[in-house]
Amino acid sequence: MNELRFLEIINKTLDSSSFLGDDCAYLDDFDIFVTQDTLVEDVHFSLYTISPYLLGRKTVSVNLSDLAAALSIPKFILVSLSLPKNTKNFFVSELYRGINDVCREYGVKVVGGDITGSDKVVISICAIGKKTSLFLSSRSKAKKDDYILVTGQFGNSSSGFYALSNFLQAPESLINSHLNPRPRINEALKLASLIDNDIAVMDCSDGLIDALYKISLASMHNLKIDINSVPVSDNLKDFCSFNSLDYKNFVKWGGEDYELLICVPEQTFLKLDKNIFTLIGRVQNKDNHPSVIIKDNTTSEKITKDVFEKNSFNHF
Repeated sequence: MNELRFLEIINKTLDSSSFLGDDCAYLDDFDIFVTQDTLVEDVHFSLYTISPYLLGRKTVSVNLSDLAAALSIPKFILVSLSLPKNTKNFFVSELYRGINDVCREYGVKVVGGDITGSDKVVISICAIGKKTSLFLSSRSKAKKDDYILVTGQFGNSSSGFYALSNFLQAPESLINSHLNPRPRINEALKLASLIDNDIAVMDCSDGLIDALYKISLASMHNLKIDINSVPVSDNLKDFCSFNSLDYKNFVKWGGEDYELLICVPEQTFLKLDKNIFTLIGRVQNKDNHPSVIIKDNTTSEKITKDVFEKNSFNHF
C-alpha cells in the first residue's frame, strides 16, 4: 500500500479534484481555508509515551500547522473522537484540557465534532482558518530563482521520538519537540503581511525532504539546498554523537518538526527577518521530471521519485 498511489486513485475517481493537492483547501465562496488531520494510536502516537493532555495539544497543533502553511488565521476546529469502550473519564477530561489550552493560545474555538467507539484511540480534527492576504500559498507556486527558506530547527522531533521508542536518555528539548510541537502561526502571518504574489509554502510534518520533493513535484521545478545551512540544535548533535547516530538523517527524513518550508522571490526575501527565516537553497530550472538536490560540503545527493518513495514516511 502506498499513500501517493492512493491519492492518484482518489484524484482520478472524483468528479472534481480541483481543491486537492495542498494540505489546506481554499474555499473562495467563503474566503476560508479548511484542513483535516487524523492521529491514530500506535501509528502516530503511543499512550505509553504521551499523556492525554499533551496528546490533546499535539492533535490541535498539527492541524494549525497546516493553516500556518496556508498563511491563514485559525478560527475554528471540529473534533471527532473514536475511543475504546474501557476509556476512563480522566482521559477525555485531560485530552480536552490540552485541546482547550492550545485553542485559547491561538484564539480558536471548538464548534463541534463526533464521538464513536473504536478498538484504539483515533482523533480527527477539521480546522478552519480565515484568509489573511490577497495572495495564496500552494505547493505549485515555486518559481525559478526563488529563495528556499525554513523556520526553526530540524531533526529535534524525530530524534525525540527515536529516544522514546528505544528507551534512550535524551535532552528534554528533543522530547518536548516531539510531544508538544508549536505551529508557526505567528511566523506565517508575518510572511503573509510582506508578500506581493502567490508563493509556495508547506509545513514539514513528514520531513524536510518530503516537503521539498512535494513542492518540486507540484511546481515542476528542481530544488537545490545546502543541508549544512539547515538550522540544527546542539542538543540533536550531542544526542546523535553519544548514540553513534547520523544527525543529518533526522534532519532530512525525520518528520514532525512542523516547521515551514517557503519559496519566495528575491524582493520578498530581502524584507524578511533573517532571525526567523533561514535561507537553505534556491529553486532551479523547470523540469518534467523534477528532483531535489541535497548539497553536503563537496558531495551532492539527488532525490528522485525512487529515492523519495524508498526513504519517506509511509502511513501504511
